[in-house]
Amino acid sequence: MDWNAIIEQTLQTTKANIARFEDRFPHVGNGNGNYQLVDHTDWTEGFWPGILWLSCEYGQDSYIREAAVRCTHSFQARLAEHNNLDHHDIGFLYSLSALAQWMVERDEAAKITALQAADALMRRWRPTLQFIQAWGPEHDPQNGGRIIIDCLMNLPLLCWATEQTGRSAYAEAARIHADKSLKFLVRGDASSYHTFYFDPESGDAVRGGTHQGFQDGSTWTRGQAWGIYGFALAYRYFEEPQYLDTAIRMARYFIDRLPDDHVAYWDFDVPPSARTPRDSSASAIAACGMLEITDQLSSADPSGNFSLMLFGVPWIPWYRDILRRVIRTKKAFCGMVRILSEGELRRTILSSGAIISSWKRSCV
Repeated sequence: MDWNAIIEQTLQTTKANIARFEDRFPHVGNGNGNYQLVDHTDWTEGFWPGILWLSCEYGQDSYIREAAVRCTHSFQARLAEHNNLDHHDIGFLYSLSALAQWMVERDEAAKITALQAADALMRRWRPTLQFIQAWGPEHDPQNGGRIIIDCLMNLPLLCWATEQTGRSAYAEAARIHADKSLKFLVRGDASSYHTFYFDPESGDAVRGGTHQGFQDGSTWTRGQAWGIYGFALAYRYFEEPQYLDTAIRMARYFIDRLPDDHVAYWDFDVPPSARTPRDSSASAIAACGMLEITDQLSSADPSGNFSLMLFGVPWIPWYRDILRRVIRTKKAFCGMVRILSEGELRRTILSSGAIISSWKRSCV
């Protein structure tokens, strides 16, 4: 597989999409192979500037850079206006926009925006409940005591803020939230709840549930992938062995439940049929999480004994084989190496997952 050729084609696709998207953002597929474009009001907008900055870093293309700067400026305006930011996904939005610009260009204005975004995320920290509230304003009757597994991916912004400012409160909140997520969102068999409810007054645990999965007790595939990646990142920052162990166990659960073609169903507990939707983005996220795990195992388990104990095989060959199969399958399933036609959607390992991987690595 010629990765350089694939990357070059991806850069050309990105340049074509700059003109196509204008000042809007790709959101989700509409079922017919096209992106739905949205205004700057949702949680997914950060992925587009993330693609732009990653492309800019790789290709040094002035056209892409101008688009990346222009796009990132819109994030500065959104933060100043506090436009639809009553949620924890401030990390998704600003790690891949302002923080990415800082990492690529050392732009001071972008750094200030990223630190302001970290402050906005910290305003969702509930000290009496000891977690970052997922959705809604404080004391929201439905969401005031709620966490979701996705939030693990927002924590690196706080860790970076501690590194930049020397203020430990950011990273300490991230660590405590990760601990609480491990305790209440990850079940004994390494499956996961999407969300967990606590009493918003006392902080007592109430129940696990779901918002996007098949049912409350099921394992939403993308949520499992967020857990793999999120706990691997938590280990990178805090070097607590329970995070790495949890990421590996969740990865094993994910792999063991893939169908023969290695493209995950949208929920691991949904009754499968020929018409059951797949979630290729979950596979992309999980693959990036596995890459993060292997980075950590090179220092935490250089002999391979730990992975041998868990998997029965040394980790490095195992993950490479799995990733090759996933990527090859996704190439056939999603047309990875094609240049996109007008508005065409191709969700792949490169487009769906590698962006987060780039910027979290730059934050350490």
